[in-house]
Amino acid sequence: MRRRINAATTENMIDLYYWATPNGHKITIFLEEADVSFRLLPVNIGKGEQFDPAFLRHAPNNRIPAIVDHSPRDGGEPISIFESGAILQYLGRKTGLFYPQEERARVDVDQWLFWQVGGLGPMAGQNHHFVQYASESVPYAIERYVKETNRLYGVLNRRLADREFIAGEYSIADMACYPWIVPHERQRQNLADFPHLARWLETIAARPAVQQAYALAETVNANAVMSEQDKQVLFGQTAKRD
Repeated sequence: MRRRINAATTENMIDLYYWATPNGHKITIFLEEADVSFRLLPVNIGKGEQFDPAFLRHAPNNRIPAIVDHSPRDGGEPISIFESGAILQYLGRKTGLFYPQEERARVDVDQWLFWQVGGLGPMAGQNHHFVQYASESVPYAIERYVKETNRLYGVLNRRLADREFIAGEYSIADMACYPWIVPHERQRQNLADFPHLARWLETIAARPAVQQAYALAETVNANAVMSEQDKQVLFGQTAKRD
């Protein structure tokens, strides 16, 4: 079982700045799967902790997740990485796990990883916003993003029709996509319409490391209730912030 560490033993470890969102889940899944020790540093994004200058040194886009690797492969100073896709690629290179060495296989993983960070995540995220969080109902926006989420589910369902995982073998592409499919009911999607995707979702949900990652989320913010003030912090950001 993977080992977590406390604040006093950070040397040679990874700090993970985290909140239990789909993008946060991606990284805990990898760390659990790879049995990498890490220190979990919650960043309460509803309370504005993502604007803390200490956090912004590692994540200039004021978004989670971010990591600090205190033992990079080059032996130099600690290295900070933000953006979940970049973190997954970095961890894959560092550990040699879930990210193939062979060029064609790596390209296959990369294109589906980028498909998630550039398509599935943003579109499902807008779906979440207008269906769950918007202060007023905007029917056009709801229809737009629910339909686009549906289209993307169809793309992934077709991809999984003849293979167990997205790029053949289990990889960071699966870790990136899985947390965005878990809330399918909130996204107004019926998995019965996507049988290959449903099979894949069930397969990954049964992995012990994935279960450990989601159990960890339960200790952080899984049951948090978003207040109107929290929404203003999350959705009212501009370039200039008081």
